This record gives sequence, C-alpha cells and structure tokens, in this order.
Amino acid sequence: MQFPPPLQPGDLVKVVAPSGALRELEAFYQGVEIWRERGYRVEFTPHWDSAEGYLAGTDSQRRQALSEAWFDPNCKAILCARGGYGSARLLEKWTWEPQAAKWIIGFSDITGLLWSLARVEISGIHGPLLTTLSQEPQWSIERLFDAVEGRPLAPLSGNGWGGGSSTGRLLPANLTVATHLLGTDHQPCLDGVILALEDVTEAPYRIDRMLTGWRLMGLFQKVAGIALGRFSRCEAPVGSSSWTVEQVLRDRLGDLNIPIVAELPFGHDGVNAALPVGQKVRLDGDGGKLEFFQE
Repeated sequence: MQFPPPLQPGDLVKVVAPSGALRELEAFYQGVEIWRERGYRVEFTPHWDSAEGYLAGTDSQRRQALSEAWFDPNCKAILCARGGYGSARLLEKWTWEPQAAKWIIGFSDITGLLWSLARVEISGIHGPLLTTLSQEPQWSIERLFDAVEGRPLAPLSGNGWGGGSSTGRLLPANLTVATHLLGTDHQPCLDGVILALEDVTEAPYRIDRMLTGWRLMGLFQKVAGIALGRFSRCEAPVGSSSWTVEQVLRDRLGDLNIPIVAELPFGHDGVNAALPVGQKVRLDGDGGKLEFFQE
C-alpha cells in the first residue's frame, strides 16, 4: 500500500465535489475554515457548487475537477465536499496515476473513490467531509490531522463480539456503496483485510439483503475481521414487522468465526473517527479494540 506523503501546514489542498450537489453551505464553509485555521491553503476546483439533478455537476465537470486536483503536482490533498451519490459514475472512464498519489479525504459515497484507489494500492482517509467536519468533537478533528500529518493514531473502542484477534490491512467502507462495487474493476482485494463497515438510512431488510449477497459470494471467508461503525437511521418503517439492524448484523455476521467489534465511533450522525485505508491494524474481538500500527 502506497501512503501519500504526510501533509504540512502551508500545503495546498483542493476542494472537489465528486458526488451529490452541495446543500449544506454553512457547514461546508465551517469545514473549509478548519483547514485554513490549521495553516493549509485551500483552493476550490471548478464546478464545486454546480448542480445537475442530484449530482454536483455533470459527470464530465466532476471528472474534470477530480483530474485537475489529482494531477496538480502542487496539490497535496483532495478534500471532498460531501457525499450523497455520484462517485461511481466518475470511475467509468478513470485511471489513477500512482505517481500523482495524494490524500483523498471523505466517507459515505466517497467510498467509491477510496475503494478504487485501494484497488491500485494507494491509501486514502475514510473520515469527515467538509460538510461534516465542524460537527466533530475536537479529538476527532485532531485525529484527522494526525492521520494526514503522519502521527500515530490512538486505538478505538467498541463492543467486542468475540472471535479472538487478528491483524490485517484496514479497508473501511459504506456498506451500500461497497456492495455496488463488488465484482467490478474497482473492488480492492479482500484477502486478509480488516473490513470496517457503516451505513445510514437503510432498512434492516436491505442491510440483510446486502450482507447475504456478500455471504453468497463467499467474500466474508476472505476477510480477517470486521469492524462495525454506526448504522444510523436504519430502522424499519413504523408499524412493520422487522428485526432491528443490530439483530440483522448479529444474524448475518455472528457465525463467521472471525473477530468482530461493533459500535466503533465512525459513520454518519455522530463521531466519525478517521480511518486510513490500508493501514495495518489489530482487531481484538474479545477486548473490543481496534489498534493502529504506525507505518
């Protein structure tokens, strides 16, 4: 796994909106200001505030903005504005150039870019978007800058489901986005990874359907452990007969005989601790810990 060079205050970073149209302008500017207050030079790429239906501009506009930032040798990191939907559309005509490697930071729909990068063994940061950064507690903001500036990351604690412990490369993802990349040229290798999953606004039966698909493809047999973040607003419709999302996760994952830790502090609607893609980690399913090794 290739890790981009650590950032330093004074570096140029660029704003890209590769997914949904920007709506949360106040939160967005607050996120930009946090980066500027840390000493970074923040520039906006073209079309960052465009809208084409639910997308932040046409595919060609968003691809142009991503290309401008990725291939600019002076740009050291790409700050994704928001999630939503649309990153996968950019991958149809996209090839990464490893020599241009730099940090891409985001989560949710940005899983599309992070997984495509991981496929060619380049790390990115599964972490706060510009529209969510200002809502993070200070320790989480500091953690993000620790991750991109090359400092060690503290372990994260959750609820261990057992299974012992294992070590592997971390592969974070939004479950829905990742599921739709399975079997494509942008699915990274899953052998021996510690898979970290989160999701939002998916009914329990939909979570069940996705996880069952992974099971039918034999993909969980490849991974060394599973770290579960927040599955927020994943309730069944009022009045319907349903398992809870927690029951679904237990049912579909609890028999895999691998370390699993749930309720870790990442995902939507709460603390979203930065997770570097491809970093070597240890998952302790008995102690409920996710530990990070310094590369």
